[in-house]
Amino acid sequence: MSIISEYDELDALGLAELIRSRQVSAREAVETAIARIEARNPQLNAVVQRLDAVALGEADRLDGAPERRGAFAGVPFLVKDSGIQVAGERTSNGSRFWSNHVAARDSTVASRYRAAGLIILGFTNTAENGLASETAPAAYGPTLNPWDASKSPGGSSGGAAVAVAAGLVPAAHATDGGGSIRVPSANTGLFGLKPTRGRNPSGPELGEGWNGLSVHHVITRSVRDSAAFLDASHGAEAGDPYAAPVHDGGFLDALARAPPRLRIALQTVGHDGGPVHPVVQSAAREAAQLAAEWGHQVEEARPLFDLSAVKRATRIIVASNTAHVLHARGLQLGRQHTQADIESITRLWGAEGARYSGQDLAWAITTIHQLGRVFGRFFGQYDVLLTPTLADPPLLLRTIDMQSEDLDAYFEILYAHTIFTSVCNCAGIPAATLPLAWSDGLPIGVQIAAPLGAEARLLALAAQFEAARPWVDKRPPRT
Repeated sequence: MSIISEYDELDALGLAELIRSRQVSAREAVETAIARIEARNPQLNAVVQRLDAVALGEADRLDGAPERRGAFAGVPFLVKDSGIQVAGERTSNGSRFWSNHVAARDSTVASRYRAAGLIILGFTNTAENGLASETAPAAYGPTLNPWDASKSPGGSSGGAAVAVAAGLVPAAHATDGGGSIRVPSANTGLFGLKPTRGRNPSGPELGEGWNGLSVHHVITRSVRDSAAFLDASHGAEAGDPYAAPVHDGGFLDALARAPPRLRIALQTVGHDGGPVHPVVQSAAREAAQLAAEWGHQVEEARPLFDLSAVKRATRIIVASNTAHVLHARGLQLGRQHTQADIESITRLWGAEGARYSGQDLAWAITTIHQLGRVFGRFFGQYDVLLTPTLADPPLLLRTIDMQSEDLDAYFEILYAHTIFTSVCNCAGIPAATLPLAWSDGLPIGVQIAAPLGAEARLLALAAQFEAARPWVDKRPPRT
């Protein structure tokens, strides 16, 4: 087995360039990723399903081709064990109830990743059905934060974030329905962008996830990787119920120029005006000060809306969708779920969702659309909203525990922790977390959000932060 010595220092585009120029082979890249997984995954539990043989075969075919096509040709890649289908492979949604579900065909985003030349090496751990900002499913056990095993890596895409943070792969697929890209990215010192609603497709079977709350993208170390992945995956497909505003030009191209002078709103309190942890508040203030030094106009402001209504709407939408997928899976299997099939919170949330009416769900969808209008008007005054990513530093593992039998208490903890991320999903706006601060040896994320369709603006500003306060060399201790 050949190991690429500089693998840990490369982002996905950097590795792709070495492969394209034939300084290394795709097989060497895949073999190096496999070696990293074998050495580091037993302690971290980030990868729950491996496709070594398939990936090596794809690498050999690519090495035998006269040209290596695609921006990421030959780069090993992991996908989340939820929300994405890979033809002929199992996607279990982090659940025993889906343990034998095998995909008949690729999801559209999976097809686009293949077209970009990525080699799918396996699946990463996730909270069951993406229902927690934690990654400790009963089906596979907890994923551990490489910075501190006692602290949560976040979720639900915790396996993806830990795989990138620990150097298993340079980038990994993730989904985000309330913060599931940004939460684990913040907790593990990475860059995570949640795109605009409809920017990346959910097809071919689905038109949207969680009534538009959930989106696909990736977790990366570098800003440029995230931009290049968005170039590879974005765009509506036939039959989509809606699409994000059209972006002219490439997202990667947007990084070639500094952003213009921006009007940045700084928010350091919760959306209800309540306090947040001083550590995350300080991180946001420091980022705002840095932006002001570059000439951006910064002032304290926040969008005003009925948080209790938005919170209630979020709960109804997630509950209703949980009830639906549990029922649909039961029809596939010819039996309904038992207590042994799913975790307590999934069962309780699904049962609650089954009690809601069509009128309840219609009200919830109307409410999140009204929130989108609020943010639309707010961004008529400001170009960017800067906040902490989370209301707290990384929590102790299992603070947000899906084995709980108290759904109300669970939801209160979950929502309070993700108060800054979740509303962006409801409004449909793009938002990104940047690892700009550190406290007690742990990364602290700062979030930037922008109007619908303004990912290029966020990426350009993120690149400005990345250049001024580089995080690429900040790596967790080796496990």
